[in-house]
Amino acid sequence: MLRFLRTAMTSTPKRVPIPANGVDYRGKVVLAPMVRSGELPSRLLALKYGADLVWGPETIDKSMIGAVRRVNPRNGTIEFTRIPSNNARKEQVQESVIYRLDPVREKGKLIFQMGTASPDLAVQAAKMVAGDVSGIDVNSGCPKPFSTSGGMGAALLRTPDKLVSILEALVKEIGDPYQIGISVKIRLLETPELTESLVSRLVRTGITGLTIHCRTTPMRPRERAIREQLRMIVSTCHSAGVACVMNGDVTSRDEALALMEEYGADGAMIATAAESNSSCFRTETEGGLLPWRDVVYDYVKFCIESENRFGNTKYLMNILVPGKNKEFKEAKNARCYYDFCHILQFEDLKPGAEKVDEILNLTHKSLTRTNDDARSKAVENALNNNNTARAASGAPRSKPTSPVIGGIGPIRTNSIPKPMRAEEIPAEVEIPSLRTSQSQGLTV
Repeated sequence: MLRFLRTAMTSTPKRVPIPANGVDYRGKVVLAPMVRSGELPSRLLALKYGADLVWGPETIDKSMIGAVRRVNPRNGTIEFTRIPSNNARKEQVQESVIYRLDPVREKGKLIFQMGTASPDLAVQAAKMVAGDVSGIDVNSGCPKPFSTSGGMGAALLRTPDKLVSILEALVKEIGDPYQIGISVKIRLLETPELTESLVSRLVRTGITGLTIHCRTTPMRPRERAIREQLRMIVSTCHSAGVACVMNGDVTSRDEALALMEEYGADGAMIATAAESNSSCFRTETEGGLLPWRDVVYDYVKFCIESENRFGNTKYLMNILVPGKNKEFKEAKNARCYYDFCHILQFEDLKPGAEKVDEILNLTHKSLTRTNDDARSKAVENALNNNNTARAASGAPRSKPTSPVIGGIGPIRTNSIPKPMRAEEIPAEVEIPSLRTSQSQGLTV
């Protein structure tokens, strides 16, 4: 009996405690952190379609330090803002929104991902947002120069001592006091041995989760993810009781669940597939992918509600709207939210679009209205100045027309007939009306 009890105890998977205000990553299919594609409207879109958790875009520690936290009185979102320091004309400076979250719809589901290369700066930045999120994730996998040039992102894989010290500081100064989880996202190293050594160190820092992007730093998204090391990484995480989330070439919830079962991973991230159509979080039994217009409607609606920066919205619209569709070309020229609603015929969203355009100082005449005005002006000019157009419209002539000489049709300059005197015109010849003969087929 004693031997049986010992066997049962040793076979029970070890699990680190989940903090009271944190989340367990096990069994979750989540939205990956993506710069520009992970702002509030995109996260709300993913949650609407079934994402269990959402990661915000990587936010640099220094950009958060010194930011002002405020509640937007119009929509209840929490905004972290600061005044740009590089603007010379202070009287025209507008506050920049560094980070925006929805305390109601994202409650218990939002993970704040941080770009950092310093334990002290990481703690300072995390304190700004720790009370409003369910977890802090350290980005040590991004290969982009804007991240690695500061020693952040994938550059931390080359300085494991620094990465460990950052995680330990966050666990002690943020995780324990605020009762939220601390996690890390990494990439594969050159060999399985190096990867295993790094993961073994990271899972002993007190983190609750580790995400492995199954690509090396030099690899790009178009290159197929490498999953040969995944079982080893999962096992290493589980030995310390840490949840392991997989990332790389996961395209739908159904595929995510199948891969989690195949490799033993606790969760899975969806990135580029969610960027182009967030309804990928729906299972096939739930209907699977929705038509792009349905997704775009929900996205524009969330953007208007969130007062999302128009440039960011336009960036995502260029991804969400299929490139071969006629609306794609028109949407690329949009200058405000009203334009989007007009182009896509989202009539019920127009009132909200006009309000947010005014809030965001996009109150200039929209492209659609400018085009409409131009067309109206062109028609007006044609009616006022073109006798043929006026004849077709039924408007009275501004001056008498010349009599038609010699019948219907154009007069060729090289064969002008000799004019007939009035007394030479036979009585039975009917002079045709210019209105009836030239108005056929005319489009103004």
